[in-house]
Amino acid sequence: MTWIKVGVIIPSSNTTVEREFNRAIKEPEVTIHSSRITLREVTLKGLEEMERETERAAMELSTINPDIIAYACTTGSLFKGPNHHVEIKGRIEQLTKVKAVATAGAVIDALKKLNANKVLVVTPYIDELNNKEREFLEAHGFKVVNIRGLGIVDNTVIGSLDPRTAYESALNAYNQFGSDFDALFISCTNWRTFEVIGAIERRIGKPVISSNTATLWSVLKELDIRVKLNYDLGMLFSDIQ
Repeated sequence: MTWIKVGVIIPSSNTTVEREFNRAIKEPEVTIHSSRITLREVTLKGLEEMERETERAAMELSTINPDIIAYACTTGSLFKGPNHHVEIKGRIEQLTKVKAVATAGAVIDALKKLNANKVLVVTPYIDELNNKEREFLEAHGFKVVNIRGLGIVDNTVIGSLDPRTAYESALNAYNQFGSDFDALFISCTNWRTFEVIGAIERRIGKPVISSNTATLWSVLKELDIRVKLNYDLGMLFSDIQ
């Protein structure tokens, strides 16, 4: 059976990407190998400092000969503008000669795949990051009908949130703002969502993606492989299972 090695660059305080990705795929054998870049607080300043370590982390991962490298941070791949994710992807690929994806770009591709024009967004972030995320999505042609954050700066707190928090945040946003949107996006690679994506979709009758479902889907799409999953990750994965 084919063995697929996925390198992931993650914020040092992220405790969710490895946990979710390692548990998600039943077949074929996909292993996750991470390199961490220092992030203490989820703020613009913190993200700017973190990004300086990208090349070091990419070079570390290149030594395992990965099939692909994912830059698994949402706001970290969009805060500099609409082409930030393209720049990061290019830097990784130029240095390592390995195919790469970045979370913000994966989100854009996932929303387009679902034919979503109007998007409802929930995040754990503070307003300065929510504003950057709104600007990024709207620069790519999406209408953000509303974006709501939990106001959390400490990334270890985000990582410790129960998936039920994502479920309740999504339903609260839906109940407050109604059904006039095409897809719901739960942002942040450190926010656990894999256990609840399918349940949210069933409750609201709309496609639901998260930063991690979009990133994992993008990885699998780039590798052109079909998988068996241990979770219901929603409509986004309908064509690769």
